[in-house]
Parts: sequence; structure tokens; C-alpha cells
Amino acid sequence: MEYTPKLSSKAGLLPVASNMSSMNNKQSYSTRDVVYFTLKQLILSLKMPPGTAISEKEISLEFQVSRTPVRESFVRLAQEGLLEVYPQRGTYVSLIQVDLVEEARFMREQLERAVIRLACENFPNEQMMALEQNLAWQQECRVKPDDERMFQLDEEFHSTLFAGCNKSNTWTVIQQMNVHLNRSRMLRLSSDHQWDHLIEQHRSMVKAIQQHDADTAERLMQEHLHLTVTDLAVLQDTYPSYFQ
Repeated sequence: MEYTPKLSSKAGLLPVASNMSSMNNKQSYSTRDVVYFTLKQLILSLKMPPGTAISEKEISLEFQVSRTPVRESFVRLAQEGLLEVYPQRGTYVSLIQVDLVEEARFMREQLERAVIRLACENFPNEQMMALEQNLAWQQECRVKPDDERMFQLDEEFHSTLFAGCNKSNTWTVIQQMNVHLNRSRMLRLSSDHQWDHLIEQHRSMVKAIQQHDADTAERLMQEHLHLTVTDLAVLQDTYPSYFQ
């Protein structure tokens, strides 16, 4: 699968040059950082599917930058497990590794079950309002499906739980192991827009927190994260070329 650089024409993406300019205007991002974050988002959102071949030359031309920041971005993405570099053969978006998906899910389950129990003991009003607003936005996504928006809202829902329990650094650590899990989750959301069960699980978690029902909240979280196991088997059958 060869990657033909047409990033500016991808739905939901701004032209790359304009996007880079916008990022640089907002904060003091280096060219390398902008290239890195843009490529990472393209990979995680599956706009660059697993197995896609890319090259420094193509990316540098598309982004209108020298090869140096592209090469540095490739190294960083390879270290994170999102790119595979084969000498004399080329660079490819890595396949989704099933064992790493399961390991990340296992870690999230242990930590999120503990965090939601903490949330049932004491959860700030500000974060509770954020969860309720998040649920409203999820419902809007159900009516008008938007894969990337739904993924973002799902992430924000769980990160808000950690923030409300003063465990934001723990959430940051989780993200370091999540690259393969997140791609499988994104694939699930984009391949099946029946999100009612996902949203209802989130809603039930919020209710359990409000009622200080730690046992129910923990059970809901465990069931919620176990969906990944079932979904993964289906996704492997449907998209076998995406998995390793």
C-alpha cells in the first residue's frame, strides 16, 4: 500500500501548510513538532492506515519543509511504535499489534477501575459538569456520526475522571502505551456507528458516581473496557491486513 500525499484534500483536514502556520501562530512549536504531531494524528485517526508506505521525500514536499524535521519525526514515531523503518526497503505505518492492544487494555482496566472508585468517594462539581456536557456532545455525535469527534469525546470522558481524582499524571502515563489500542478503538468507531451502548455505559458510570455507588461504577468500567476484547476479534476478521 503506497502513500500518495494528498493530505490537504482529506476530509476534516486543513491544508497542511495552513495548519502548520496556524499551530506556529498559537504557540512556539518547532517545525519538527508540527510535522510530528500532524503525522501522529494522521496515523492515529487511520487516515494513514496500518501498512501504508511513506517516505521522507514525499512528506517533506507535502509539508514544504526540509527533510531534517521529517527524519526526526520519523525517528520519534518509530520509537513510539507507530512507524516501522526497514533499511533498503522503506518506512511503513506499523501494523496494530494485538498483544500490545491487550496489554494497554489490561493496564487501563486496572487503573480505571481504581480511579472510578475514587470518583465515587469525592468528585468535584466542575468535573461532574464536564462529564455531563461531554455526554450531551456524545449524544450529538450519535445523531450525526463523526468518528474522530466521538473518539475525542471518549478520551475526554475518561481523562476527566482522572483529572477529577487528581490523577492526571497517571492518565499521561497511560497514553504512552495506548497507540495500538487507540488505533483499534478508532477502527471500531469508524466501522460501526452503533454507539448507543458505549454512550449508555458512560451515562451509567456518571450516575453511579453521583450516587456514590463504587461497586456498580467499577463493574461498569470493567464491562466497558472488556468491550475491546470482543471488538478486537471482530476487527481482526474484518481488517486482517491491519493487524500483526
